[in-house]
Amino acid sequence: MKPIQLISPVDGRVYAERMPLSPEAADAVVARARAAQKAWAARPLDDRIALVKAGVAKLNAMSDVVVEELAWQMGRPTRYGGEFGGVNARTDYMASIAAKTLAPEMVEDSDQFRRYLAREPVGVVFIIAPWNYPYLTTINTLVPALIAGNTVVLKHASQTLLVGERLAEAFHAAGVPEDVFQNVVLDHPTTERLIANRSFGFVNFTGSVGGGQAIERAAAGTFTPLGLELGGKDPGYVREDANLDVAVDVLMDAAMYNAGQCCCGIERIYVHEKLFDSFVEKSVAWVGQLKLGNPFDASTTLGPMAHKRFAQVVRDQTAEAIAKGAKPLLDPKKFADDGGAYLAPQILVNVDHSMRVMKEESFGPVVGIMPVKNDEEAIRLMNDSPYGLTASIWTEDYDTAARIGAQIETGTVFMNRADYLDPALTWTGVKDTGRGTSLSYLGYHSVTRPKSYHLKKV
Repeated sequence: MKPIQLISPVDGRVYAERMPLSPEAADAVVARARAAQKAWAARPLDDRIALVKAGVAKLNAMSDVVVEELAWQMGRPTRYGGEFGGVNARTDYMASIAAKTLAPEMVEDSDQFRRYLAREPVGVVFIIAPWNYPYLTTINTLVPALIAGNTVVLKHASQTLLVGERLAEAFHAAGVPEDVFQNVVLDHPTTERLIANRSFGFVNFTGSVGGGQAIERAAAGTFTPLGLELGGKDPGYVREDANLDVAVDVLMDAAMYNAGQCCCGIERIYVHEKLFDSFVEKSVAWVGQLKLGNPFDASTTLGPMAHKRFAQVVRDQTAEAIAKGAKPLLDPKKFADDGGAYLAPQILVNVDHSMRVMKEESFGPVVGIMPVKNDEEAIRLMNDSPYGLTASIWTEDYDTAARIGAQIETGTVFMNRADYLDPALTWTGVKDTGRGTSLSYLGYHSVTRPKSYHLKKV
């Protein structure tokens, strides 16, 4: 068994190294989680909520070290301060709706019958978390799972090995029992074996389409519920009545923030032909102000991608598009593009859907922009994708946005917004983006099962 290495995108060195658990040790983790679950679920809901919130508070107290480690692990500039805003907002919201969401729904309570629907924890929840927003994506499932009375086993991405350790450290320091929340390092065969052995009541995976397919294959025949957030190629549509300056500011930020490594980042934009030239000109000026560089430099606004192989995917897509006639509008020489993990941002025009950069997930700081004549053309192009996570519509009218949104194959419709998760609204996708939900009251439904009670007096 080989150690799992975390190669820092900052300087290419081995930043961390951990040995994966043996199959026997992994089985023991699951056994401890199962043994601890009933007692954890028996605690009062208010106690579980208080312990989870205390764990998040302990994590906040680690902010300095967490932000520095994130830069070393996946390249995000330290100026952005980690993910604590979203972590806190999502925790607070999910805690606030727990009592109402998990309360039994009474159908009848009379002198003859008591009939109601209850929700009970699924048992052990397995979270397989990604590296791009390593704390936020974990919190989305970890918080409701623990509050609902489940125990949790967390396996983090190799690129962010230390995140799981920090989360476990914080929650254990707050008083969450060690067997209730366990962080593990696993290789792929052991992960798949655990799933195939029906070790878990629910598996949540965020990652690639190929990874999701591997999870589904491992779970085949076990009837284990799965939550899968996979690939994305999220579109923006700028209508003729859009606020142009705000659209440029939000859409370019959504395309370039975190070096474009956002699940719901904007990867393709369709602009009404009357606004196209102005939108492109303003977008080039906006992106041209970014500074690519060392994430520890306070002036850096664009850090390296998490790994040089990820950057190479974007370079290849961009080069293929240019070879097919796309026009790049930014000179990479003006940025600190080193040919490795540090990748210059790019805007492409003269693009079409024969190009991979407009069809396949890029997950990097590149965006293609196309002119469209009307809503119908924009809707057709937005739907011409194997993915469906979010879509961003730019208009001044609620009804228009809702009408267009109803025709888009997507999990979330934004109007005049992009690259955002509202904890009160469920996070879900369609097509190759996956299945299942997190956040909102439906997020609790993912980590609980319904149970009916039909009680009769004789």
